[in-house]
Amino acid sequence: MADLKDEFEAAVAGSKNLTERPDNATLLKLYALYKQATVGDNAEKKPGFSDMVGRAKWDAWTAQKGKSADDAMQEYIDLIGSLS
Repeated sequence: MADLKDEFEAAVAGSKNLTERPDNATLLKLYALYKQATVGDNAEKKPGFSDMVGRAKWDAWTAQKGKSADDAMQEYIDLIGSLS
């Protein structure tokens, strides 16, 4: 578990140093996996219709519902690895 958490933290740090900015769909996936790994299932109130960015983030995170923190961490690590 400690190894996975260390790898996850390294991937989070590495995400700030990507050579190229990922597309919006990939950024949403990274956000959702990060939130799922660090917070768990989304229990926040859905943003209003006028908050399109907040709503997209909320939807992406909610799509990860039920995924374990370990699985979310591993997917995040793998996704960052594919972008590097």
